[in-house]
Amino acid sequence: SSNNLPIALRKGKRSLTKSSNLIYSIDNYVSISHLPSSVHALALSLSTTSLPKTYVEGLHIPGWKEAMDVEIDALLSRNTWSLVDLPPGKDLVQCRWVYTIKYHPDESVERLKARLVAKGCTRTYGVDYFETFSPVARLNSVRLIISLVVNFDWPLFQLDIKNAFLYGDLSEEGYVAQRENETRVCRLQKAIYGLKQSPRAWFEKFSATVLSCGFSQCYSDHSVFVRRHNGKLVVLVVYVDDIIVSGDDVTGIIEVKSYLQQHFQTKDLGDHYFIGIEVVRSKKGLSLFQRKYVLNLLSETGMLGCKQVDIPMDPHQKFGIDDCSPHTDVHQYRSLIGKLIYLTVTRPDISFAVGVLSQFIQAPQKAHWDVAIRILRYLKSAPGKGLIYRPNRHMDLVAYSDADWAGSTSDRRSTTGYCTFVGGNLVSWRSKKQTTVARSSAEAEYRAMAHTTAELMWLRSLLLEMGLLVSKLMKMFCDNQAAIYIASNPVYHERTKHIEVDCHFVRDAVMKKLVETPFVSSSGQLADVLTKSLFVPNFCMCCNKLSMGDLYAPT
Repeated sequence: SSNNLPIALRKGKRSLTKSSNLIYSIDNYVSISHLPSSVHALALSLSTTSLPKTYVEGLHIPGWKEAMDVEIDALLSRNTWSLVDLPPGKDLVQCRWVYTIKYHPDESVERLKARLVAKGCTRTYGVDYFETFSPVARLNSVRLIISLVVNFDWPLFQLDIKNAFLYGDLSEEGYVAQRENETRVCRLQKAIYGLKQSPRAWFEKFSATVLSCGFSQCYSDHSVFVRRHNGKLVVLVVYVDDIIVSGDDVTGIIEVKSYLQQHFQTKDLGDHYFIGIEVVRSKKGLSLFQRKYVLNLLSETGMLGCKQVDIPMDPHQKFGIDDCSPHTDVHQYRSLIGKLIYLTVTRPDISFAVGVLSQFIQAPQKAHWDVAIRILRYLKSAPGKGLIYRPNRHMDLVAYSDADWAGSTSDRRSTTGYCTFVGGNLVSWRSKKQTTVARSSAEAEYRAMAHTTAELMWLRSLLLEMGLLVSKLMKMFCDNQAAIYIASNPVYHERTKHIEVDCHFVRDAVMKKLVETPFVSSSGQLADVLTKSLFVPNFCMCCNKLSMGDLYAPT
């Protein structure tokens, strides 16, 4: 009879219903049906196009073999290498294929792109290469430019330099294998992608080109170039081989784009997709999202059908030195944390939780993995959440500084958190454990104020290099009266002498009338979300005041 069968067979096999009938289907938390046609087309193309993971897989997917042939033709046309016999004692650099998708400014798929990349990790510093430099602009600089674009209604363009690294001349000696069973090898003459010295060679070539066009290099961020002509401004931001062009000089922008086209093979990609970030611009402002990245992350981890939560970390969760058993797959944990760190580019709401988990990257425990899964469950609740920049029509610099005194139960160090606004839009934030143990809450708060002051001064210097005047005092809101008193009190005593350097730095900015330190109540402290895990009401309040929103939320 059926009663004699094992319980698993008596119950029968479980079957999943269609995703629309699942209780926690991802369709309940992200929708593109209500979006404008142009944004709908981009979101749909990002969701339906897949990338091959191996060379063999690429050969069997239509379009990718042709893309690899185009890459080989480009390498040959640039005289990237010459065929020689491998000299004795020289090693070969191995290569692999990397795949991506390029889009038109109108959000349609432009082409499938394949890149032959050298495995530069096998090279030895001091033997195979010497100087390295990656020309990557600070993301704070990128967000600052976007805030200026929205407030002043500047045009915004993204230029893609095709095979940018091949423009750089390679001074070191390197050899790449052709195919299996080939007797001769390729001696590199150009800096191909993947080599440690390739970014340096490309950046030297690009810098020399734009400097000859009248640009000057910013000291605050060496990947930002500015040119002022007849009171008009053009700004270039370099992120590897992607260039952001903006400013109030429309004619100058056209001239710069034409000048770059004469020296490099460039393509105008518009302003809709940049370094994995989706950009949506309208009359009401500009939004930055990583919806596609979140959905891919949830898919890779098998969390598309999970139950969502409202906050990324339980406020009662505390980590000691040895809480429970170690996590069995360390590589899995490190890989997930690395992906979450990149997601914080547009998601300050998870910065604190990800920062806490990053402290246990060497020896994660099961409790840490459980919190990482909880972050994924939180992301499931709003995959399209991101930053919204609005035209506030001013250039005020405002910051919120906070510290969670002795918040770490393992070593009793405090956590610094701050966020800065330019023109009413969030441009930078930080959540980081302090390097020393603070003996009082005032000391912890004051160290946080020193870091916040440094960030404000950096933003101010970058704006001044662009020729944009910052007339008003920079406001740094703090919720600790003792720390504010130390900033304005010229008298040192025993309670403050051990933080004298920070005192001098903050007080100097206050005395020069560059920064003022108004008091803000704890209920209005926006940096709270960067120093501790909050309950749902306070967490939602902070996210709203940080101008975070979900363009893809179902209506």
